[in-house]
Amino acid sequence: MATTYTISDLSKEFDLTTRAIRFYEDMGLLQPERNGPAGRSRIYSARDRTRLRLTLRAKRLGLSLSEAKEIIDLYDSPRDTGVQLRKFLDVLVVHRRQLEDQMADLQANLEEVQEHEKEARALLLKVEQQK
Repeated sequence: MATTYTISDLSKEFDLTTRAIRFYEDMGLLQPERNGPAGRSRIYSARDRTRLRLTLRAKRLGLSLSEAKEIIDLYDSPRDTGVQLRKFLDVLVVHRRQLEDQMADLQANLEEVQEHEKEARALLLKVEQQK
């Protein structure tokens, strides 16, 4: 029998709220089976668990949920790792460039702050020496 998980199981394992897991469902990243009265109980498969793990990894890389879904969905399509890897690399290149741009902006900002700090210390020293 295949391993299954409840929403509570996944919530605990990945340290997520059940609301977050339901949101990933709404985004089409997870597709649990439903059972019980009015289909209120969710039963997640090993596939859903893997997709959740990949979604969280994509988020850590800075990908949007739609980008994560697009890449993860490629793995559900007929196996053509070339297409999957090219798409993944394309997305990673874009995000690396964005991070490099952000890092350059932060470095410029830091240098400006350091310059203002240096000027303020010099002025303070001048003020204190005049006393």
